[in-house]
Amino acid sequence: MLTRPAVTPRAAEERGVAPEDKHKASSVAVAVGLPRADIPFATPVARADAPPLDLSEFVFSETATDFQLEAELDPIDAEAEEAAMLYANGQDGAVRARLENATRVYRSGAGERLWLMLFDLFRLAGLKAPFEALGIEYAEAFEKSPPGWREAMRAVPASAKVAGTVLFKGDLTGANDLGFDGLRQALEKSQQLRVDLSKVRQIDAAGCERLLALLQQAQRSRREIELLGRDYLSGLLDSRVISGSAVDRSCWLLKLEFCQLRGQLQQFEDLAIDYAVTFEISPPSWEAGRVLKSEPDTLVLAAADDLIAEAYVLKGDIKASRFGDLLGYAAANDPVLIDCSTVTRMDFLSAGALLNVLTTVKGTGRQIIFRHPNYLLAELFRVVGLKAVAEIVLARN
Repeated sequence: MLTRPAVTPRAAEERGVAPEDKHKASSVAVAVGLPRADIPFATPVARADAPPLDLSEFVFSETATDFQLEAELDPIDAEAEEAAMLYANGQDGAVRARLENATRVYRSGAGERLWLMLFDLFRLAGLKAPFEALGIEYAEAFEKSPPGWREAMRAVPASAKVAGTVLFKGDLTGANDLGFDGLRQALEKSQQLRVDLSKVRQIDAAGCERLLALLQQAQRSRREIELLGRDYLSGLLDSRVISGSAVDRSCWLLKLEFCQLRGQLQQFEDLAIDYAVTFEISPPSWEAGRVLKSEPDTLVLAAADDLIAEAYVLKGDIKASRFGDLLGYAAANDPVLIDCSTVTRMDFLSAGALLNVLTTVKGTGRQIIFRHPNYLLAELFRVVGLKAVAEIVLARN
């Protein structure tokens, strides 16, 4: 075979390139890349005739991208949310099927909350046998005692009147406008009211007169006031009620009122005679129908609750409620205590309305506490966002 000569590049003249363009042609041949104007992340171009971009000059933008990765929803949260929404809509059969399946899947750790929801579903429906069977499985899965069975309270309409409790703040004196204004506001909102007088340390005639006037006003308007700490306050009145001393008449009248409420007929008659002799006027008459059976236990409050501490009580199956009186209650109370211990169910619209009201309350700087909702209701509160404005205190097992 014949040997072929080696291939060599043709001279510029042979390719039709002018001698003065030799250097330019050489530079074009070795340049690698795209025109700068065609690359979005290139460094700025100083001259229109600048050479193409070398790959080593590639610059990435540090600005945030216009998309975000969606975090995966926790599967236990998803199960709890679905069950809470179904229960709020009254679909108890679907709730039971979903939670029973969840107890077969989640048998440790965070999955316990799904078991507790199922326990409450059985309890509220009065299904004791499934409740006890679930308790056996729970003890095996979590190695601790299951919740105990307790009878669910009978559902009542959410609008039913319940007795709130107000701690009378300060002393029973005529100058204590804050204490009496809070008591008056609470009385306007409630048909039944319990007033705790156990924190009172001093009294005067003007304060006794103001309290007596509120008691008489409540009686005329057919509202019920139950006084807690009557025995204690009666002892303070004894130092003001002195036979033959025609002073502090309002203290005498309040003492007579306490004897009336406590059913102390003999003490009432003896005091009435002293009153008539001392003030030379007729005493009040005994009214057998106004005797209370017994004095209820004094309200026990934590140190942080020494302000007016009436609980706003929710009960039963709550549907399409707007909680119109909650703002008025919250204006007179801090912390705002909402008792959910006897709520069986709340629909989604009511939960949303509750969130709207409490968002306004939270804006005033007040602390909001939900006490003892069942686990199904607590999960609904989480779904609508109530946990962002309130503390939720669940009942212990």
